[in-house]
Amino acid sequence: MAGEPDSDEVVTSDASASPETQLPPLDILEIEPVYEVLAHSRRRYLCYTLLEDTEWSLTDLATKIAAWENDVPEHTVTEDQREEVYASLYHAHVPKLVDEGVITFDEATETITTARHADQVLTALKGIGASLDSEQETHAQSDMDEQEG
Repeated sequence: MAGEPDSDEVVTSDASASPETQLPPLDILEIEPVYEVLAHSRRRYLCYTLLEDTEWSLTDLATKIAAWENDVPEHTVTEDQREEVYASLYHAHVPKLVDEGVITFDEATETITTARHADQVLTALKGIGASLDSEQETHAQSDMDEQEG
């Protein structure tokens, strides 16, 4: 009914609850950041690689993603293709994933590893990947199948 608070609003506005009890635990990433992380195809590709291995060099990751995006084998990726993806990852996508706690990035070695929210994002990716981006899912899955086979 108009003008009446809904039941969720009453629960979250409880003034007697401490701020710590109103927030989700730190090991849980809220749903909006999960979808923001997965909103860009390069971040989804990066997350797919984390399903394959939990540690990557930025150069290897850029090569793999450039291969997926250009639908070519990794050994045929050109330097321009790799550099374009590398710059995008370095300046935009890796910082976003670091900010959300999905990955860590070692500047000295340019190594990416999973962080505390990786499992949650990868679980969401597994659940929504095929329905949102079937081409991406096909690329990632075929690559993983080749390595398993």
